[in-house]
Amino acid sequence: MKIGIPKERRPGEKRVAASPETVKKFVGLGCTVTVETGAGLAADIPDSDYQAVGATIAADPATTLQDADLVLKVQRPMTAAEGNDELKLLKRGAILVAGLAALQQRDQVKAYAEAGITAFAMELMPRITRAQSMDILSSQSNLAGYKAVLDAAQHFGRAFPMMMTSAGTIAPARVFVMGVGVAGLQAIATAKRLGAVVSATDVRPATKEQVESLGGKFIWVDDEEARASQTAGGYAKEMSDEYKRKQAALIAETIKKQDIVITTALIPGRPAPVLVTEEMVKTMRPGSVIVDLAVETGGNCPLSKPDQVVDYNGVRIVAYTNYPSRVPVDASNLFAKNLWNFLSPHWDKEAKTFKFNFEDETVSGTCVARDGAIVHPLLKEGA
Repeated sequence: MKIGIPKERRPGEKRVAASPETVKKFVGLGCTVTVETGAGLAADIPDSDYQAVGATIAADPATTLQDADLVLKVQRPMTAAEGNDELKLLKRGAILVAGLAALQQRDQVKAYAEAGITAFAMELMPRITRAQSMDILSSQSNLAGYKAVLDAAQHFGRAFPMMMTSAGTIAPARVFVMGVGVAGLQAIATAKRLGAVVSATDVRPATKEQVESLGGKFIWVDDEEARASQTAGGYAKEMSDEYKRKQAALIAETIKKQDIVITTALIPGRPAPVLVTEEMVKTMRPGSVIVDLAVETGGNCPLSKPDQVVDYNGVRIVAYTNYPSRVPVDASNLFAKNLWNFLSPHWDKEAKTFKFNFEDETVSGTCVARDGAIVHPLLKEGA
């Protein structure tokens, strides 16, 4: 079996889908692994590190993907309309494993089916205990939450911890984290380690204990709707307009007291909910910082602009896209392990190939195209 690992070509993407550690494991199974030259350079992995564990280095994407049975990528293949048609380089019958943004890019999923590709969208990995080691959203969001706090510190004109000096006392920074998923929890932990006073909010009641265990104060609208606001998959549900009004009033009162606000709220397949309105930003003190981790899906603050730092009446709104790529070394290593953990249980030693059990919910939950058809229930016509 030949595995192809091309260089990522989407703007700003510094990650790579395989590490020397995982390449070594694939070679150990008996696979032939071909890595495009320079694929790992942005993540500080030279070609020689891949060669040292048995990979072949190819000069271009066409050679890398020629006859590849399995293609590993971080992001979905580029299309002809985007100026670089990577999809046409995959042979019919190839297996594609990557973050495909399938719920947002349905036309591309259709193209995978028409091309005869078996495509796995790793962002759709079910939120079950057994799949935690395969979950790219968790591994990458963890780093995003960490980096968001560092970016906030960079743009904040004061220190984070309380400091007692001979010239006087410096008050600690007040950090408010909105959305307590993986990114939010890491943001809380990082801000606490830096000495800030941290509070957080989320519509899911189960997060209260997690916030408090990290030393943060939990802020939320405690009503019946909020207590039933988490899906079976562990995500937040879309809330009613009445709840949103209550939440907005509470947030408006809380946010004016904060120095730093970090927003992380996402709804799978939907635009990001607006959490910090323009009116709320107007109440914040000059020098305050907002870091919007949801800007790629519309943003939690309508003033956010992708890959820009906006100054609005002295409040700095930081909205970088692709946060995991801002920590490319660790992000690549964790992403590569996620893919290995997903694939390795399906290796057939006798046939020397991957044979997927489509009764396994980690397989059925991520497979979006197979045998020329779109197969994921969330993507089928009428879903």
